[in-house]
Amino acid sequence: MTITPPALSVFETLESEVRSYCRGWPAVFDRAQGARLTDEDGHSYLDFFAGAGSLNYGHNNPVLKRALIDYIERDGITHGLDMATTAKRAFLETFQNVILRPRDLPYKVMFPGPTGTNAVESALKLARKVKGRESVVSFTNAFHGMSLGSLAVTGNAFKRAGAGIPLVHGTPMPFDNYFDGTVPDFLWFERLLEDQGSGLNKPAAVIVETVQGEGGINVARAEWLRALKELCERQDMLLIVDDIQMGCGRTGGFFSFEEAGIVPDIVTLSKSISGYGMPMSLCLFKPELDIWEPGEHNGTFRGNNPAFVTAAAALDAYWADGQMEKQTLARGEQVEQTLLAICAEEPTAQFRGRGLVWGMEFEDPARASAVCARAFELGLLLETSGPQSEVVKLLPPLTVTPEELDEGLRTLARCVRETA
Repeated sequence: MTITPPALSVFETLESEVRSYCRGWPAVFDRAQGARLTDEDGHSYLDFFAGAGSLNYGHNNPVLKRALIDYIERDGITHGLDMATTAKRAFLETFQNVILRPRDLPYKVMFPGPTGTNAVESALKLARKVKGRESVVSFTNAFHGMSLGSLAVTGNAFKRAGAGIPLVHGTPMPFDNYFDGTVPDFLWFERLLEDQGSGLNKPAAVIVETVQGEGGINVARAEWLRALKELCERQDMLLIVDDIQMGCGRTGGFFSFEEAGIVPDIVTLSKSISGYGMPMSLCLFKPELDIWEPGEHNGTFRGNNPAFVTAAAALDAYWADGQMEKQTLARGEQVEQTLLAICAEEPTAQFRGRGLVWGMEFEDPARASAVCARAFELGLLLETSGPQSEVVKLLPPLTVTPEELDEGLRTLARCVRETA
């Protein structure tokens, strides 16, 4: 199948130049179901993008759609600020019973606003309030959001430059394997903390992604994460895990840090927490950190009740019996085996990932964009990641079937061959 780009006149003449995804995928999409989208001309696309991770359960998931339609048809509350509603109560009870209690996690739940960067901003603000310090440590190639506080702990130079002002109170440290194993873990970080002449202000917190999605699918080892947690405890710093893209089952367990056996002080969730792609985010934190004054951090759209409805339905449908984690790990093995075969034929390529998030990198940074462009022509949606867009990123829905996964991987293999 070869896609002919449509006329995008109103998008080109009226919409801002800031638009990005539509430039790589020049189609006007009209419908979607499961792992597929259909454009207005009837062309079908297999989706290995999943709304940048906000559609872990696929497009228009029938279980979640039914719950949402029923709620709307009975005139359930749509917009509720932080008022108590039946939809919020159902979500909180389900989240506690299905997610928190089985994992022995003590977290309080905060609804900070509709997006991931809202959750990160609230986490940073709370950490600084609790510790009475300003500095926050992040890691090379991190991505935590596009608002100013989140950008200050983001590594990408292009995104940081968009702020237009100095980004302060954030200090980057090397992520796992940043020096290709030649430097012991946290040598630089710990030396700065202990040296009174280092110039590093005592941090309130450290914020980390267990797998850096936008940074290039950089996977932190479990032992590195455990050592980071121990360092934070020794140095009286809070550990914030940003699970906005890698949470909600993307790496296997519901939380991406479960494999490491750690309990972060603060966790941020968004993207697929609503289950249906609707705006929703959470900031989770240990009870002793809950020192907020009423209304000290709020937001108009933190009470998105339809999102609570689909979120509760997703937890009931996919997380009550433990099968989703097993399925995701099995699908991940399917991806890994195919990527092994592709890289055996393509010596300039390497891959990495966990669960159902994978990246393929080439010696020529431009190759990734060429692979994604060819994939679109063949009806497969892939995006790039990394500071130079040098990594092909695979992010299919967790509900993708083995057959759909195989179809997409075969297309990927073809694109790698054809762009050599």
